Parts: sequence; C-alpha cells; structure tokens
Amino acid sequence: MDTGADAGRGADAGNGSGPESGSGRKAGSRRESGSGPETGSGPETGSRQYPETGTGSEAGARPYDVVLFGATGFVGELTAEYLAAHAPARCRWALAGRNRAGLTALRERLTARWPHCAELPLVVADAADPGSLRELAESARVVATTVGPYVWYGDGLVGACAEAGTDYLDLTGEAEFVDLTYVRHDARARETGARIVHACGFDSVPHDLGVYFTVQQLPEDIPLRVDGFVRVGAQFSGGTFASALTALGRGREMLRAAHERRLHEPRLVERRARAPLAGPRFSRETGTWALPLPTLDPQVVARSAAALDRYGPDFRYRHYASVKTLPMALGGAVAVGASAAAAQLPPVRAWLMKRYQAGQGPSAERRARSWFSVRFVGEGGGRRVFTEVSGGDPGYDETAKMLAESALSLAFDPLPKTSGQVTTAVAMGDALIDRLRSAGIRFRVAHRG
Repeated sequence: MDTGADAGRGADAGNGSGPESGSGRKAGSRRESGSGPETGSGPETGSRQYPETGTGSEAGARPYDVVLFGATGFVGELTAEYLAAHAPARCRWALAGRNRAGLTALRERLTARWPHCAELPLVVADAADPGSLRELAESARVVATTVGPYVWYGDGLVGACAEAGTDYLDLTGEAEFVDLTYVRHDARARETGARIVHACGFDSVPHDLGVYFTVQQLPEDIPLRVDGFVRVGAQFSGGTFASALTALGRGREMLRAAHERRLHEPRLVERRARAPLAGPRFSRETGTWALPLPTLDPQVVARSAAALDRYGPDFRYRHYASVKTLPMALGGAVAVGASAAAAQLPPVRAWLMKRYQAGQGPSAERRARSWFSVRFVGEGGGRRVFTEVSGGDPGYDETAKMLAESALSLAFDPLPKTSGQVTTAVAMGDALIDRLRSAGIRFRVAHRG
C-alpha cells in the first residue's frame, strides 16, 4: 500500500485553478524567491560529485540541495514543515508543485511559524509537462516527490532525474511502478550517477532498515532468516486510498512489469535472497496471529539482501501483519479481499475514490494518537535476536520525517558510492538509521538468544 503519496495532479488539488504552463518561456521550473536562497559556505556533498547536468561539472553548481515536489499535498505539506523545522541552515531547499498560488500560500503558512522561510524559493513544475520536470531535475541535487499514484504521475520525473544525474526519492508502495522504473531508467541512472530510491516512507523504511538492523545483530557469512510482524494504529488519507485502489486494480499490469524486470535484472551467483509469501499462522514469538502481507516491503528487503553481502549466502525474509485475535485476523482478510474485488470494477473504483478526496487526511489530533510497531525475529548460526522499529503516526507524520531525513541524508551524509535504483538500506543504511533515531523513531534490540 502507498502510505503517504498524494494523488497525482491532485497533490496540488484544491489550491487554485489548475496547472500553470508558462507559455512564453521554458515551461515549468520557474523560480520565485525574493532575494534567493542563502548559500552559506556551500553544500557538503558526501561521497560523490554532483554534476550540473550529468556531465561532470563541479559539485554545488546547482541552485538547490533538495527540492520537494508535490509540496502542497497532504504529506507534502507535512514534509515541508519538517524541513522548515529541521533542515540545516546550509541546506538550500525549495518547494515545487504545479500551482504557484498553492505554493505561495504554503510558504506563507510556513513563514508564520518559521520566519526564515519567507524567502523560500518556489518552483512551478507539472507531472504532465516533461520540460518542467527536466528543468526541475537539473536545478537540484536531490528531488523528493509525494506526487502519486506514481504509476500515473511518477515516471516522467524519474526519467528526468536519471538523465540529469539527480538523486530521486519518493513514497511509492506500487510494485508495478518500481519495476517499470528499473527497466526504463536504472541503466541511465547508473551512467549519470543518479540514485533512484523508492519507498522512502512507511513503505518501506521501517521494514528495510529494520531487517538491515536485525541482520547486523547476527553472525556473518551464514544463512539467515528474518520474519517481520507489522502492527499499526492509524488512519489513511485520500491520496493513500487512491494509490492502494490503483495498485489493487492493476494486477495484470503488475505481473507484466515484474516479468519484464526479471528479464533485465542480473541474477545472483552463489548467493540467494528471497522473500516468499508465507501462509497465515499463529506466531509464538509475538503472541499474535500472523497474516501474510503482500506489500512492496518484502521485495525491497530482498533487493537489499541481494545487494549487500552482510545478509549472508542464503537469506530469507517473511512479512506479516500482526493481529491479536483470530476474529480480527479473519475480518482483516475479508476486508482486503473485498477491496481487491471492488478495485477490479472501474465504476466501483471511481466511486470509492470520490469518497476520499486527495489532499485530505487525518487531523493532527488523530495523528498524535497513531502509532506503528514492526517486530523482527532473526535467526542464524544457532543465534536468535528480537528487534523492533517503532514510532508515531506511520502514514503521515513519520512518513514525512522519513522522506525528509532520507533527502537530507543523500544531500549531506558521507555515504557508500551507489547509483541506479537502490534501496534505503543500500544507499543510506547506518546513516539514515542514525538520523531517524535522532528524530525519535526507535530501533532497539529487545532480546538476544
């Protein structure tokens, strides 16, 4: 499920009369910034140079370290608020979206709380305007986007970032989109040095980094087994609902995209990394019923395991929803099945989407009562470890935090040299765990055996 992506051009829905296209000049990334961003002493670039247009210019040549695209959507605004409160003074960042009026109003709201945002640059770009996406990508070292469903609105920006050598982050939980971008853009991103990092929110940071953290507690160079058990108490937004229904209604397309990826993706030699869909069971480790959770998360974990030798020569991950009672487990299974069936019927799907408008979501009070917990059980070499990743509202407050900290990590942390489509564990690993811990998300070892 997409946790936090705001529906497509609806990421700016309700903020004006529609997209601006700039008919008399290059479309899209038109900047409004007063006196311009403060640059301080210049950006710190971590482990690699950031070319101006993917051709090898000096680092720091671009005007922005981080651009947030879809800033006026529900999660976009939460992410903007987080950056306003936590981005370092040296960070040159900007708000981007298709509606200048909406961006201006957002900047005014931010300035009321954080006066230093008064000169925050605004970049007008539209997911339907390739020229504006190209200019957006070429202006930034890192672009983070909340504009979904990504299978409808995301590919153009990924392609622009891959071409420009710009790091790209999103909140997708759509397996079809991830597979398509690998086929279409991974090779070019490797050539230009761009890092394409999908699923930088609740899908799939706690699961990917939680398994990475768990593996580090186990012996090296042996077969490892990890099970993850997810519990949440939260409400979703219209954008999340639209993304989930879109994914459920595109089963055939998802299978085709997965098949095409397998034709392009190199196979592991002398190692295995698997994330099979397990059957339901009662988990003695957690004292709950464990239901198989067919989200993007286990695929992301398996790709991290395939890329990193630390996961051992034979790695397996199983992903579950953790439910306290059998009636709750049965009710959840029925609800998921009904939603999947409804998503196959276009009129029903359209009616359901109208029930939850994009750009809307739970109140601050409701989010304050929300929480998540992912418990992991890892085994290998005769050792067993229990770990947990937990935090507050998963789909919105914590997702905004994860996306923002991922962007800041790519922009400023000394990281392993990677490129192409990579996971959060591969691209940022320990650095992102440290950031999230400092930001209040808990990674802990509960028990060793």
